[in-house]
Amino acid sequence: MDYEQFKSPVYKLTKIDLSSYKEKQMKRRIDSLIARHKYESYDDYVDAIKKDSNLFEEFVNYLTINVSEFWRNPEQWDVLEKKILPELMKASSGPLRIWSAACSTGDEPYSLVMLLSRFMPLNRIRIIATDIDKQVLEKARVGLYSAKSLAGLPEDLKNKYFSKVGLSNYQIKDEIKKCVEFREHNLLNDAYPDKLDLIVCRNVLIYFTEEAKEEIYKKFNKALRSDGYLFVGSTEQIMNYRDLNYTSSHSFFYKKN
Repeated sequence: MDYEQFKSPVYKLTKIDLSSYKEKQMKRRIDSLIARHKYESYDDYVDAIKKDSNLFEEFVNYLTINVSEFWRNPEQWDVLEKKILPELMKASSGPLRIWSAACSTGDEPYSLVMLLSRFMPLNRIRIIATDIDKQVLEKARVGLYSAKSLAGLPEDLKNKYFSKVGLSNYQIKDEIKKCVEFREHNLLNDAYPDKLDLIVCRNVLIYFTEEAKEEIYKKFNKALRSDGYLFVGSTEQIMNYRDLNYTSSHSFFYKKN
């Protein structure tokens, strides 16, 4: 089979639609993985991942590109803290409903909890955090991180909510973990949460086709309450945001009309 034909068994096995990803980039990644394992063809590789659960999990993990860190792009977290969250809290009568979509290893939803802890007690904070990759969700639930992952995190939060493990690892405290509900979720196929105040989905949609991105942005808009916000990554500005029913109030923050 060729790459186009390869997409069908991959979808049946993983529910990941390769047609929604930028083809040149994704094909290069997959071909590299197959070559590394010395398989001769897509057919051979599909047969292998059907039989070997470890190989299958590695494949899914490889497809879902996981690069994450706490407080990534600090200036954007500053806008979230000083502008967006106060506005959302002023407009809300109860706890904020927040979704960290494609959350990877949990750096982002845990960052959100720590930021919110500057405004309210932890027992009032609940974050929905989702990802398509079971392995990274397990890592997120464990909550053990390298010093590099924490490099951008404000020192007061690092000192308050982490315990050092060994020479260079840090364990996030259970009181933060309890505020996050991790779930498996496919952005292309699965139902979205609703009545959300804030959706955080950063540095993920750059890997999708323009058509897939637009569909996801529409679904995000529907999932937000009126005047709710979508927070995207630093390379993901939405050029046609007006057509998708958003207002751009700050860079990388889009408000539902």
